[in-house]
Amino acid sequence: MPETMPESTPLPAAGTADAAALRGLAGGAVHLPGDPLYDEARMPWNLQVDEHPAAVAYPADPHEVARIVRAAAESGLKVAPQGTGHGAPPLAGRLGDAVLLRTSAMTGLRVDAATRTARAEAGVLWGDVVARAARVGLAGMHMSSPGVGVVGSSLGGGVSWYSRQHGLQCSAITAVEVVLADGTFVRATDDQDPELLWAARGGTGGFGVVTALEFDLLPVRTAYAGMLAWDWRHTRRVLTAWGEWTADAPESVTSVARIFQVPDVASLPGQLRGRKMVMIDAVALGDAEAGARSIAPLRALRPEIDTFAQMPAADIAHLQLDPQEPTAVYANSVLVHGFPADAVDALVAAAGPGSGSNLLFVELRQLAGALARPAPRGGALDHLPAAFLVLGVGLDVGTGWGAVRADAMRILDSLAPWSSRASYLSMAYEAAARRGFAAAAYERLVRIRRTVDPDGVFVAPQAAAGS
Repeated sequence: MPETMPESTPLPAAGTADAAALRGLAGGAVHLPGDPLYDEARMPWNLQVDEHPAAVAYPADPHEVARIVRAAAESGLKVAPQGTGHGAPPLAGRLGDAVLLRTSAMTGLRVDAATRTARAEAGVLWGDVVARAARVGLAGMHMSSPGVGVVGSSLGGGVSWYSRQHGLQCSAITAVEVVLADGTFVRATDDQDPELLWAARGGTGGFGVVTALEFDLLPVRTAYAGMLAWDWRHTRRVLTAWGEWTADAPESVTSVARIFQVPDVASLPGQLRGRKMVMIDAVALGDAEAGARSIAPLRALRPEIDTFAQMPAADIAHLQLDPQEPTAVYANSVLVHGFPADAVDALVAAAGPGSGSNLLFVELRQLAGALARPAPRGGALDHLPAAFLVLGVGLDVGTGWGAVRADAMRILDSLAPWSSRASYLSMAYEAAARRGFAAAAYERLVRIRRTVDPDGVFVAPQAAAGS
């Protein structure tokens, strides 16, 4: 049953509709417009978003979360939880009457080697989990960037380097701790409050403030992993061969192909900086001999750069060279059923040599395998009905965000003949919420959210049921 949090701070009278009533909560870590730290506090990782919430609060634990949620509701304000803010764009323009509840101060992390599980509070980053788990010979199903938050990415599904063999990260969740709209605390498991746990497995949130997750880890110490790269004049040849190779690749291998217009920045390898490349990153579970056999057809394409080696699991989190510092980016994606030669031609025309595209990169993530099968543990999102996820990411290089969006949409439009009606909402900022779920799952999410938050205290992310 929900547990009522202890209350030691007087709450404002109902109906005041005044963010000033939150002052003094969270040990004073509440920032209102005009406060010295407000502008710094409100900025997410994705700096494209310039949001001005009614207040920004940094709770240290679930007790402070509960007090902020109650005070916000009593003051006529909504609440929008946010960890890192990598996925902030869907909230743009919707926080003027909301408290942005930043969970970055909640950094408790426990790794249990005996049970192969972890418990991560809402501010924990994947890099923290990766490092801690590696010390005991384990790995988490982390995202491509170690700076992404565990809770937010897990609630959205979570496609990792291990997904083709082990499925979505959200399916690894065994318990979720949540502060609900009335300030009560729930620890949901398969046996207690199972509907909340079901919603947490890929439902993207919107039903409360998730303060911690518990999830399974994998017994992975090392993997055969690395990058192959060619000048982008070879894009059509490489992507055609890669698409054919993926049809028979074992589920132990997960790969990503990219058309990458590499910026000239010091944090990137010198042999890549300032160049236009076509690249393939991959992780093969197992020993080096088996891994080398699996990628041999790609090596036969004679890459200019080949970094494959047996590497510690902790290093895999840094394989994809994603930016670590806050950055202004636009991103959108499409799920596709296949990548035949005609699709390669269409994509190269839209984003390859001679296309005029200014996108930073276009990424093709290999799906299928365990990702295509409903997970044994039920959840709002338990598989992805597609063979590939194609993601376009751009920076404003002086042309304006409208031009960046147009470049990304040109990618999506070029693949329309092969695209799915479904979307992976964590990487599709403009997709309708219904497209992220099977029809029955979406309706169930709507019911759950209305049950636990009947007054709409929480700002539903674009991807959330009820949006």
